[in-house]
Amino acid sequence: MSDTLRKIATFNVNGIASRLPHLLEWLQREQPDIVGLQELKSTQAAFPSRQSAMPGTV
Repeated sequence: MSDTLRKIATFNVNGIASRLPHLLEWLQREQPDIVGLQELKSTQAAFPSRQSAMPGTV
């Protein structure tokens, strides 16, 4: 097993539309390798356009 450390973080967004600037600031500051997002409260159609604003999204 590798000794490489990974930073895993989770963020309760509680509505991506109003919190995207705060989320991007948090991601830049914390620099997690893996992040889980809860409570996006976004429609399927609306999220992909916002997703491109987040660096490293899959």
